[in-house]
Amino acid sequence: MYSEVEHAPTLDDESLQNLRDEAYDIIRTIHDPEHPQYTLQDLRVIQEQNISVSDDNNKESITVAIVPTVPHCSLATLIGLCVRFKLEKNIPGVKITVNVKPGTHNLAAEISKQLNDKERVCAALDNEKLMELVALHTRPPTESENMR
Repeated sequence: MYSEVEHAPTLDDESLQNLRDEAYDIIRTIHDPEHPQYTLQDLRVIQEQNISVSDDNNKESITVAIVPTVPHCSLATLIGLCVRFKLEKNIPGVKITVNVKPGTHNLAAEISKQLNDKERVCAALDNEKLMELVALHTRPPTESENMR
């Protein structure tokens, strides 16, 4: 005889899609560190299809795969840190994973590991100069930038 197993309520497909859309709207306006006149969306570093959401055991999670513009981008870690910071600030309580899309950067695995190491991320955000850069590139968009 099988016993019924109670499952925690999970988000429905529409709620997950809304969370994905919200995450995309939050990070698409991050400014590129090397070309601040462009957003990560403009440069296709952030692409909607590279954002996934899930609801595992009633714990929402967002995974973002960034696509650096060149395979040797020296600012990929800073970009990933900006993505993580802005999502954590605007969608608290959700598990955030930021990766470099495999095959798009020479050090994709190493950078992804750094971006998801809590101690390294905390240390980076404790660095005043680095935090100034993150704040600069994650600032809210201006009215003209919102119209793009």
